[in-house]
Amino acid sequence: MLTGAAMADPLTDAEARFGALHSYQVTLRSTDTAGRQQVIRYAYRKPGWVRMDFEQPYRGAVLVYAPDTQRVRLWPFGLGHWPTLDLAPGHPLLRSPQGHRVDQSDVGVLLGEMLALRERGSATPLDDADVAGRPATGLEITGPPRPTTDGVHRYRVWMARDTGFPLRVDSFAADGGLIESVDMSDARIDAPLPERFFHP
Repeated sequence: MLTGAAMADPLTDAEARFGALHSYQVTLRSTDTAGRQQVIRYAYRKPGWVRMDFEQPYRGAVLVYAPDTQRVRLWPFGLGHWPTLDLAPGHPLLRSPQGHRVDQSDVGVLLGEMLALRERGSATPLDDADVAGRPATGLEITGPPRPTTDGVHRYRVWMARDTGFPLRVDSFAADGGLIESVDMSDARIDAPLPERFFHP
């Protein structure tokens, strides 16, 4: 059960809940300002294992990030198909159009960015809503009036009321234009992810 303080501060509560989970699986469905869409089956297990199975674009491609070696294995044409690439996580081939890195792609990083933006700016609660049938708490986080860097100036996020997990996140630039909209409404918390899942 949430305490009064946690209910009053859903973002801090969401970060605490992320700190307590061990793994999650989600289908990332994103659309950017140019209308480009991505659909990725994403899996995360602490202390930082990541696996992405691409459905759109690059259908069939698979990548795995290993935190122990800090390297990424990429199968561009699917598991069992040549070639297999071994890359650094910052390699340009692995960056999303928004500049996201695979080793900084988990929800914990996103929540940290939101908290940092709120510290410099403000947060406003939104009306509660259902996201894909799941009750959610909404929050709009806005940076300082005069942003000093490019990138996200405002987040609009809806977090599941039962888990605190972000179900939908919209990010905006300082001029108000949409950067990216991400749907994560089918998230499964502490999904069983065996060792072999990250060593295909």
